[in-house]
Amino acid sequence: MRFEILRLDDIDGTPVDRTVVDASSVNRIVQQAAAIGQRIWIRPAETSAS
Repeated sequence: MRFEILRLDDIDGTPVDRTVVDASSVNRIVQQAAAIGQRIWIRPAETSAS
């Protein structure tokens, strides 16, 4: 499963950066964000049906 991670602005919470990662990377990214006090939003990535 893949997840979309949005880095949020410290002032108003608007998304300023977006990345899509696999499930095994989510924990590392959460730990990094927590260490520096960064606000993030994680949600399942949209999948395109082909």
